[in-house]
Amino acid sequence: MFVDQVKVDVKAGNGGNGMVAFRREKFVPNGGPAGGDGGRGGSIVLQADEGLRTLMDFRYTRKFKADNGGNGMIKQMTGRSAKDRIINVPLGTVVTDADTGKLIGDITEKDQKLVIAKGGRGGRGNIHFASPKNPAPEISENGEPGAELTIRLELKVLADVGLVGFPSVGKSTLLSVVTSAKPKIAAYHFTTLVPNLGMVRLDDGRDFVMADLPGLIEGAANGVGLGIQFLRHIERTRVILHLIDMSGVEENDPFEDYLKINHELTSYDPDLLKRPQIVVATKMDMPDSAANLAEFETKLKADDTLPSTPQIYPISSITQQGIKALLAQTADLLAVTPQFPVKGVDDVEHRDYDATPDQDFTVENPEDGLFVLSGEKLERLFKMTNLDREESLMRFARQLRGMGIDDALRAAGAENGDTIQILDYAFQFMD
Repeated sequence: MFVDQVKVDVKAGNGGNGMVAFRREKFVPNGGPAGGDGGRGGSIVLQADEGLRTLMDFRYTRKFKADNGGNGMIKQMTGRSAKDRIINVPLGTVVTDADTGKLIGDITEKDQKLVIAKGGRGGRGNIHFASPKNPAPEISENGEPGAELTIRLELKVLADVGLVGFPSVGKSTLLSVVTSAKPKIAAYHFTTLVPNLGMVRLDDGRDFVMADLPGLIEGAANGVGLGIQFLRHIERTRVILHLIDMSGVEENDPFEDYLKINHELTSYDPDLLKRPQIVVATKMDMPDSAANLAEFETKLKADDTLPSTPQIYPISSITQQGIKALLAQTADLLAVTPQFPVKGVDDVEHRDYDATPDQDFTVENPEDGLFVLSGEKLERLFKMTNLDREESLMRFARQLRGMGIDDALRAAGAENGDTIQILDYAFQFMD
């Protein structure tokens, strides 16, 4: 089964908790704080794998979680940092945030890595909170929570040349002749249900990747047939080979077929017709092919709506007629044709995804006497507070005051004795 779109839940590891400990050794009075820091949590990292061709591995595994960091220890020892969770994806994978639609990255290079969920840093031990006023603090931090999000993976096949055309025009046959690929070939429509890739190598040493895409039909850009599922794979191709059946067996007008396929490409993305296109007249070994090709060329020259008259290469995959000339011209076009930007990806730099919160906190008053505080930054601070230590709670209260939460609560109408809730923790407001 060919899978080219999946939604995956990822959760980076939490940082390890810092420790409250004191140095206690014989003949060392007043040893002071000695609690170590927690280790870093593992990150979720996508890595390009040239051996993969689909997102099939994600069909049954939709949740990925990295390990948490180890807790801090006595004698100022830092906890173990967790290893990153590496997830292999095929080249050509576009990664977006499923909830916001924000583009995270585009994986197009060999061995490229993309951090999509950063592991939490380890919490600090009490050695970091010693001061002249408090030389023996009983304060430590819990580890920072790892990033958690739902991502959408979309595969857009990396190919230099794309074969397009109606079903049964000879795309799979051509691919099987010029490459070592072995696509399914049969005498019925929609034999090809998934994109097939093959490497073309010319005698002069040049090579390129060719993709046989499932047959398009009229209305494909609007969801008819299989075309809408695979039109996205044409976006990365630099040269399009438009195959047209000249045999007349299907009793279709080759010129009308040519216009219909171009219309579907334009309907999906008008920029697709800006890239070089070669018209490949197939099945020229059939009796009526020469006459049909002559009629096709006449109609093509007479049509003044076309921006330019495309090159036409008559071939027969069975007899090898015209194959070498077609491949040589394709390689020449590739040499002078730059990469075309993929929609929504052209302005993206390959960088680690940073899920920085847009707002520190919000205050809601769902009912009299109850105020609910939320916000990524606030909730992260709360989760990193060791609620078992009074000094840690007092430090958290100072952090809230520094963020302006006390003033925000007063402005929202909070009074003495009202309940303040953060996640599943509730406390009383004291003014």
